[in-house]
Amino acid sequence: MNPSFYNFLGIHFQALTITKLNLLIGATVEQKQKWIIAHHNLHSLYLYHHQPKMQDFYAKADYIHIDGMALVLLGQRLGLPLQREHRITYADWIWPLITDASQQGWRIFYLGSKPGVAETGATILRNKFPGLEIMTTHGYIDPSPDSQENQEVLAKIKAYQPHILMVGMGMPRQENWILDNLEQISANVILPCGACIDYVAGAIPTPPRWMGRLGVEWLYRLLSEPRRLWKRYLLEPWFILKLFLQEMLIKQFKTN
Repeated sequence: MNPSFYNFLGIHFQALTITKLNLLIGATVEQKQKWIIAHHNLHSLYLYHHQPKMQDFYAKADYIHIDGMALVLLGQRLGLPLQREHRITYADWIWPLITDASQQGWRIFYLGSKPGVAETGATILRNKFPGLEIMTTHGYIDPSPDSQENQEVLAKIKAYQPHILMVGMGMPRQENWILDNLEQISANVILPCGACIDYVAGAIPTPPRWMGRLGVEWLYRLLSEPRRLWKRYLLEPWFILKLFLQEMLIKQFKTN
């Protein structure tokens, strides 16, 4: 399966679904490949246009899905064949992903979150999915490639030989870490996954899923963590709106 890339607001991505993503993971494991499955949302789009290293990361990604209804809606306005099922957030994907991992025997290594949080989430997942193989280590390390902490983490990953490495350090720290350590990472699939396991552990409240489907999940998150997220949700979208209006004008010019 090799889905087509679409160009949009200066980035590129594929119209993937949760089912297709899980099939991709299965294919990667079977073929013993090493793929990065990244995602784009409004925040990553902003970072992409302001940080060259994020551009380098996405250039390395093998597959890129959409995380956020806002991008789906903007893409539809620009004529792209996007549907609600192409919006994939980890709050939704984590459960079918872990279901398949437990059934297929995929080992998961989770790097990220505050000390204790990831293991709490992993314990919840083990209890819900008997037989699930998952190891965790917190993400509060010196991420410098040559630091002792970083090398110890890489050694743990190599010893565990996970099929899936989930890196939950938040953007752009997780993408930078993956890019800096890509050659040393021993895993079939690498997933930058943000606060994924924090939601499972209950460290961060999960927005009602209907809010995500309507494209207003951001409001719940802003109200839950205003000091951390105010810039992301109140300032960065103005830059995205500028890109969108420019692309709309170009599209109209070409059609006239």
